[in-house]
Amino acid sequence: MGNNFTEEVLSRRTFAIISHPDAGKTTLTEKLLLFGGAIRDAGTVKAKKTGKFATSDWMEIEKQRGISVTSSVMQFDYDGFRVNILDTPGHQDFSEDTYRTLMAVDSAVMIVDSAKGIEEQTLKLFKVCRMRGIPIFTFMNKLDRQGKAPLELLAELEEVLGIESYPMNWPIGMGKEFLGIYDRFNNRVEQFRVSEEERFIPLNEDGEIEGDHSLKTSGLYDQTLDEIMLLNEAGNEFSAQKIADGALTPVFFGSALTNFGVQTFLESYLQFAPPPKARNSSIGEIDPLAEQFSGFVFKIQANMNPAHRDRIAFIRVCSGKFERGMTVNIPRLGKQLKLSQSTSFMAEERNTVEEAVSGDIIGLYDTGTYQIGDTLTSGKDDFQFERLPQFTPELYVKVSAKNVMKQKSFYKGIEQLVQEGAIQLFKTARMDEYLLGAVGQLQFEVFEHRMRNEYNAEVLMERVGSKIARWVENETVDENLSSSRSLLVKDRYGQYVFLFENDFALRWFQEKNPTIQLFNPMDQQE
Repeated sequence: MGNNFTEEVLSRRTFAIISHPDAGKTTLTEKLLLFGGAIRDAGTVKAKKTGKFATSDWMEIEKQRGISVTSSVMQFDYDGFRVNILDTPGHQDFSEDTYRTLMAVDSAVMIVDSAKGIEEQTLKLFKVCRMRGIPIFTFMNKLDRQGKAPLELLAELEEVLGIESYPMNWPIGMGKEFLGIYDRFNNRVEQFRVSEEERFIPLNEDGEIEGDHSLKTSGLYDQTLDEIMLLNEAGNEFSAQKIADGALTPVFFGSALTNFGVQTFLESYLQFAPPPKARNSSIGEIDPLAEQFSGFVFKIQANMNPAHRDRIAFIRVCSGKFERGMTVNIPRLGKQLKLSQSTSFMAEERNTVEEAVSGDIIGLYDTGTYQIGDTLTSGKDDFQFERLPQFTPELYVKVSAKNVMKQKSFYKGIEQLVQEGAIQLFKTARMDEYLLGAVGQLQFEVFEHRMRNEYNAEVLMERVGSKIARWVENETVDENLSSSRSLLVKDRYGQYVFLFENDFALRWFQEKNPTIQLFNPMDQQE
């Protein structure tokens, strides 16, 4: 494969954008795509009336609500790098999709709303990144609005998240008085809302603007210099190694909506973010520069093009080179497949992809072969990458077709949407009634919307409420043990599961039936 292959792999930067809803995640994604020349005109997420929507929010319900409910994948080139962005849902009901996406990236960009600071959902996602040692880059957004003091934001970041931080730049004022950023890393000031020629002001060896400049007459400039002195004396030292280890997060201040500070952030990110890393597998670490192709399915999405009823399996390439038409093994199935229909992404725009290397994300058209977590390999070595997180649903509804004549569409829709992994399907052991389980209520609303719009199947949903699900290790179970407090169902793979009304019902059942071995899949994560 030679040097060219090595250079290609080392030029890849694959990251997920994580944040709380409304922190500006989709807006930042748009602006990054703008710099990469991937789009000419960024649509704002909120622009409902203009018909301009964010490129990464392609599903109808996302356009109506202005939220992301699936992880989009986008690719662009910038300054010799090939960037793969995975824009994840911020809404907590879709955190499962986000967690799996975090398994497919090499670094993460965390967006914090400077007015709100660290929010609960951000904290959850951050913990997953820390657990996996993923380098994290922080973008403090919405500086063009009034928010918390920068030193307060920094203290909160370090205390709540338990990570060291290093501000790469520092705001000069905020809200209506936002004048720009003091760029510590590039030793310059970047001015807000000025012409391109006036945008950057170089700093001298003492870190100050040389000579006369109107900015020096502002008290905010003096305040910034005092804060910079404090950071230099009492703040953390910059360390590229600590960034790579996920122990220190570089912090950038800016405004995604006004496109301020985004380019500076992107250029610094590309400099310090890691190229594709080795991945754990059943036969040890797999080197991204190894010749044998390998990858894994981290997401399945139905109806990316509703007109064609298609399904796409998203693959993270982990080693070697993907070539369209190649034959691969799927160890779970013990069989080989020819990968002839492959695609790369720019939200809903797709292009056939002929080749891809480690770090890239490709889509394979799927007729129902793949499952989330499947490993694909070429060559003689059969191995599996580490398991992806599986979540135990907490909320349940009973679901049926409103119109008996539409049963075929109903079954097809359920089968395809369940394979995406956001909702889980169960059948009651005695009656064969369908139950859906999810982590959050919004997933049911999205399911209902998509069944109606994509499969032309109206559904009836009856709340069953929250339940504690425990899978059964025993192969056979007496179905008479099923009751309203401990409902026996089967998952889509035919495994028995008890849905308990509450903790008390679970404990009571275990005392009465000591021979039945129960487990929670979330406790079995490797």
